[in-house]
Amino acid sequence: MKLIVAFGNPGSEYNFTRHNYGFLALDFYLKVNNLEWEPHEKFNAIWKKQGDSIIIKPQTFYNDIGISVRAFADFYKIPPENIFVVCDDFNLKFGEIRERTHGSAGGNNGLKSVIQHLGTENFPRLRLGTGNDALREKLGDVDFVLSKFTESEKTQLPSLLKNISARLESII
Repeated sequence: MKLIVAFGNPGSEYNFTRHNYGFLALDFYLKVNNLEWEPHEKFNAIWKKQGDSIIIKPQTFYNDIGISVRAFADFYKIPPENIFVVCDDFNLKFGEIRERTHGSAGGNNGLKSVIQHLGTENFPRLRLGTGNDALREKLGDVDFVLSKFTESEKTQLPSLLKNISARLESII
């Protein structure tokens, strides 16, 4: 069994923000595959089971995503190497996608939370680039990750989401 985890913050005020790129990617994947999210209140998430994969959007805030990840992993006995996270990364240029089998948090507080709750860095991740150096310098890191995509970036999102969805299909 695999666990696919989207990173983001719950609430409509966070839609189309950089920190919710993971949520956006999995929302797109479900829509393309005519699937719908279902509540899973026991683990504070919304989820969908597809084949031998469980896809989740934790409903904790970004910095506490590890709580939900650990609850699913424990209950369904999913080892860390079968937990695949999809998260934003402002250290990658907007549009870049980097897949890794393991690694450090790289300053990402959601990854820090998952690492803390699983007790390991050895889980795969798909890092979605949100970098925009000029805007990040102007806003600072906290406001940058909570900022909406620029109009130019929004026009690129459909093709990026198709590419990400294809990658997710091969994982799921």
